[in-house]
Amino acid sequence: MSGRLSGIIAQLAPDLEQVGESGISDVESNEWLLAAVIVVGTIVLSMMVGRIIQRVLQAHGPPAFCRLGGRLASLLVLLVGFFYAFRAIDVAVGPLLGALGIVGIALAFSMQEILANLVSGVLLQTRRPIRVGDQVVTADIEGVVRDINYRTVELTTYDGETVYVPNAMVLHEPITNWTKTPTRRTALEVGVAYDTDLGRAKEILVEALLGCEGVLSEPPPSALVYEFRESSINLSVRFWHEASIEQMWLTRDHAALATKRALDEHGMAIPFPQRTLSLASGMDPGH
Repeated sequence: MSGRLSGIIAQLAPDLEQVGESGISDVESNEWLLAAVIVVGTIVLSMMVGRIIQRVLQAHGPPAFCRLGGRLASLLVLLVGFFYAFRAIDVAVGPLLGALGIVGIALAFSMQEILANLVSGVLLQTRRPIRVGDQVVTADIEGVVRDINYRTVELTTYDGETVYVPNAMVLHEPITNWTKTPTRRTALEVGVAYDTDLGRAKEILVEALLGCEGVLSEPPPSALVYEFRESSINLSVRFWHEASIEQMWLTRDHAALATKRALDEHGMAIPFPQRTLSLASGMDPGH
């Protein structure tokens, strides 16, 4: 990195020398006055243009995106105005622009992460895969979006913690937006004994879920045999409910209570792991 910066400085020196050799020392007072008027006018015009652009964008985008658009428009007006101000006092603008370009390259190298987050923030604001108030999962973090700025996405987790996720990470990681999907499916694992009538067990579990609070009737709940374990045959009890995290936990709780109660009422026990020890003939059990 130091070698790269040294090369950039070496390229920058000739341009700065040309700027210093320009005829700025021979500028007359009226030219200085004209340059000052251009600078003041440019600052006033940039503020007006920034506000106008921000108001125009308010009908088409979120507040953060509107502010960014207004600031970029103001910056563009300032650059154009200062260009003409330098021309008024006979500053060699070409070498100056070259010097600014080299400085810009140096800054870009040193601010890669900041620029990546800035560009990602603009893309998040324009594409809008997530919005303030959405319940999302991104970068293995789950919570409610509180703010999207130029550097981070602010999330409040369901444990009450505030997490700031860099925009670039959000943009490059998969995003699950539960707010955009009105319903979601949850599965519970329920084990029954090996001597259980599996067909009847499935019917009992589905009937229990049909009357369960929070479980949607469409799509209907289901119970499917999917695994043979050491002490039980496991069924996957699947049901649909509203997509919010709070509703998911409430419905999951209601479904677990309903399935346990239904199995108990029909004499179907949920087995627990057991071990059978056999002693060889003649072995003393006390050793």
